[in-house]
Amino acid sequence: MSNQKQKIVPHLWYDKEAKEAAEFYASIFPESKITNFTTIRDTPSGDSDMVSFELWGQKFMAISAGPFFKINPSISFIVNFDPSREKDAREKINEVWDKLSEGGTVLMPLDQYPFSERYGWIQDQYGLSWQLILSNPEGEERPAIVPSLLFVGDQCGKAEEAMHFYLSFYKNAMEGHIARYPKGMEPDKEGTIMFSDFSLENQWFSAMDSAHEHPFKFNEAVSFMVYCDTQEEIDYYWEKLSAVPEAEQCGWLKDQFGVSWQIVPSKMGEMMNNATPEQLARITKAFLKMKKFNLEELQRAYKE
Repeated sequence: MSNQKQKIVPHLWYDKEAKEAAEFYASIFPESKITNFTTIRDTPSGDSDMVSFELWGQKFMAISAGPFFKINPSISFIVNFDPSREKDAREKINEVWDKLSEGGTVLMPLDQYPFSERYGWIQDQYGLSWQLILSNPEGEERPAIVPSLLFVGDQCGKAEEAMHFYLSFYKNAMEGHIARYPKGMEPDKEGTIMFSDFSLENQWFSAMDSAHEHPFKFNEAVSFMVYCDTQEEIDYYWEKLSAVPEAEQCGWLKDQFGVSWQIVPSKMGEMMNNATPEQLARITKAFLKMKKFNLEELQRAYKE
């Protein structure tokens, strides 16, 4: 099911491999395709490829913009293979696992676990990690692909706080499941979040705490683009989310938990996809100077 009005879109940052990675993912998952490809010239990283694509009906965006950030498992994507939706869910999970394994690293082997009869966590050859799960068909329905936030290091124990923070100001927000760590799961603290999920603007997310030693934390390599129709909406999300002044750049910000978001005018993609090379150069020049996006100025640059 393709959500035409998907308001929150995961954004992946690669050094040079955005197009190659997007094509790889689109070849693996059902109902997947590349929807747009644009190169923007003369950015601080030189020429950057921008790729829009859909995986199992979920919109994604990827950019090749230099070796500044490396994707890590703090944000992964849960893929629900639901036997009530897919008659060959079990074959499909094995097939997708095998393809993602090529050149990848297994974080948790594809196996039976107390929470699922078939589950595995893998980091693919491009560094992105996926949690494949054979869903319980009796459970509440969830989308095929759900971004998952792992709270580690100094953020460990804050998954619940983060979920409530997001639920407090996003529109159409809804809490889903919460499972807490029981006693005796050290180093994880009793009562912290083993698994939770929630929906913001009809986009499901999951959040978990992990007190184990992890050599990674949230960074800009995986961010979430929030598409806004008006300047008022851009201002609203910017004011709620931005917590790190020095991270504010070109529509990007960081929240109090270190998660990166991009607050973007809905018309931006349309403007950039339909622009002549001159228009594209003007828009790029205009937005590179901005922290928070100014919709009127961007439209002016486009129309000039």
